[in-house]
Order: sequence, then C-alpha cells, then structure tokens
Amino acid sequence: MSLDLVLLFASLFTWGIGEGMFIYFQPIYLQQLGASTMTIAAVFSAFGLAMTLAHIPAGYLADRIGRKPIMIAAWASGLVATWVMFLARTLPAFIVGVLLYGLTAFVSSPMNSYITAARGKLTPVRAMTLMSAAFNLGAVLGPITGGWLGEQFGLRNVYLVSACIFIVSTGILLFIRTQPREKHDPAKPPVKLWANQRYITLVGIVFLAMFVMYLPQPLTPKFLQNERGLSLESIGLLGSVGSLGNAFLNLAMGQLAARTGFILAQVSVAFFSLLLWKGVGVPWYALGYFLLGGYRAARAFIYAQARPLVHPAQMGLAYGVAETFSSLSMTLAPLLAGILYTQSPIGVYPTSLVLLGGAFIISLVFTPHQRVDEPAAANQSLEL
Repeated sequence: MSLDLVLLFASLFTWGIGEGMFIYFQPIYLQQLGASTMTIAAVFSAFGLAMTLAHIPAGYLADRIGRKPIMIAAWASGLVATWVMFLARTLPAFIVGVLLYGLTAFVSSPMNSYITAARGKLTPVRAMTLMSAAFNLGAVLGPITGGWLGEQFGLRNVYLVSACIFIVSTGILLFIRTQPREKHDPAKPPVKLWANQRYITLVGIVFLAMFVMYLPQPLTPKFLQNERGLSLESIGLLGSVGSLGNAFLNLAMGQLAARTGFILAQVSVAFFSLLLWKGVGVPWYALGYFLLGGYRAARAFIYAQARPLVHPAQMGLAYGVAETFSSLSMTLAPLLAGILYTQSPIGVYPTSLVLLGGAFIISLVFTPHQRVDEPAAANQSLEL
C-alpha cells in the first residue's frame, strides 16, 4: 500500500472515531432539542438533499483542478460543521450544522477517484473497501465512547470531543500527495456520459437499491430508545457493533466481484430489517447492526462497477453522478420512514423487507455485467 493510502487510512480511521461518537445519536439529540418525529425525518431528508447537491460539482472539479484540494475542502467543512453543532443552543441552529455536515459528502467521488488512482497493485474494489474499513474501524470506538460521554456529560459535549478529533484527522490529510489530472486524447473524444447506456442503467439501479437499504436506518435509534427502552450506552454499543460489521464486511466482501458484492450487500441489510422487526433483546439487535455493514460496503461496489464503464478522465464526474443518485435516495427515504413510523413505529421494517426483495430481484437481473475483455472505457466521453 502506498504512503498516500497509509496516510489516508490514518485520517479516515481518526475521522471514523469522531463521526461515530455522534452520528448514531443525531435523532435522539434532535428529539432533546424539541424535534418531532416528522421534523427529525425532514432533517434527515434535508441532510440527504445537501449530500445530493454537492456530488456532481465536486466530481467535476476533481477532474478539473485535482482531487486533493476538494478532499481538504470537505474535511475542513466537516470540521466547521461539527463546531457549529456543538455551539448551537437551539434546534434551528443545530440543523444548520447538520446540513453543513451533509454537504461534506461531496468528498466521496474525489476521494474514491484518488483511491482508485493511488491503489497500485490493488484492485479498485479492494482499495476502496480497505479505505472504507479504515473509517469503520475508527467508528467502532466512536459510538460506545459517545454513548458513555452522552450519559455522563450530555450529548452536546460529544460534539465538542468529535470536533477536536477532526482537527487531528484534517492535519493528517494535509500530507497526502497531489495527483496529476487525467486527460483524454482530443482526437478520440469519448462518448457523453448520458449516452453510456450501461452506466445509466447502473445509476438507476443504484438509486433504487440505496433507497430501500437506507429506509430502515434513520429512525432506528429513536425506535430503540422509545419503543425498546434502550439507554444511550446500549445504543452506542450497537453503533460500535455496526461499525465493526462495516469494517469486517468491507474487508470480507472486498474479495468479491463488485456486482456480487453489491447484491449481497442488499441481502445483509434485509437481515438487519428482519432482526430489528422480530428480534427481542440487545444480542439480536447487535447482530442486525453488524449485518447493516453491507450498506456502507455497497458504496464501494458502486464505484467499482462504474469504473470500467467510463473513461479515466471522467472518473470524478462519473463517481459524482452515481453518488448523487445514491444520496437522492437519502433525501426521500427518511420521509417515507417518518410516515411509516407515525402510523406504526415497527412498520418500517416489514415494509423495508418487501421493498428490499424487489430491489434484489431488479439488481440481480439488470445490473450490468463487466466484460473481461472490455478496456476501461477508453472511448467514452468527458461531457454530460
């Protein structure tokens, strides 16, 4: 593994600790600030919208001005957002911090483009799942620490500790090297992205699959506290188990073909919904959270499937478009989750299972197969 990936591994590991300390408790802290169930759902939806809006511009700029500057901008934005959440004393001010943090998701396409280019002898999916595992190994420590701090000192102070940890993560990132920009031969311009039918098919499937995989997630901490009576420390423990599952499944599934891994990720999230629905007690919920790791692993498989379908000079933009549709699902799913929750708190889980079954079949039938003899889309276009 190159020095750049080692530094990125360390930075992501550190960031995972900081984010893991508060991310699982967001709906609970929003409730403490006076937010209703539908307000919490709307905040998560707006968070997803903030993520959606940022990806295509970030991918485009990564192709134009380089990946490292965009990555540093994302790390810095996340740092500022966390300080805003800590300093906020009212619900509207806190929501501003949450939405600003959502915008930092624009790091996904530049970062994964950077990882793909710096991977050396690693396959793209192996390199991306390894870096995702770095974040999730850090996030194993975060939730249980955040739960303890929240019980002892209040959830607000968790954001202070996270913000300090993010300073360290950002400092490490500054030392990665700048990469040269990819170019295409002007005499042989590639085909436009929107004319790339196999890529567009993949993007549509990504939206559907990520929508149904995210649906059972946003209100689960609230469900566990309000309906199952779990403490913050218990929910933090579940978050740590979930992060451990993220790391393990990223490493294990990183050995698989990208298409196979993407489909199996949906199966693992289906088991999460089943166990939250029918499970009784923390051990069953912990197993569900462990299997939820397939959701984060799925993101690496999206990029790995998109990579052979586009020209290298399109990589940032193509990753950005795919991530935009993935994030759009995070805008819409919380609203449906909120509606289902207000009707019946447990109803989101059987609904998710039914929808996941449909998404699984569609993914199995329509996800593009990568042809072994296919070059890395050498004749495809830089334009949308």
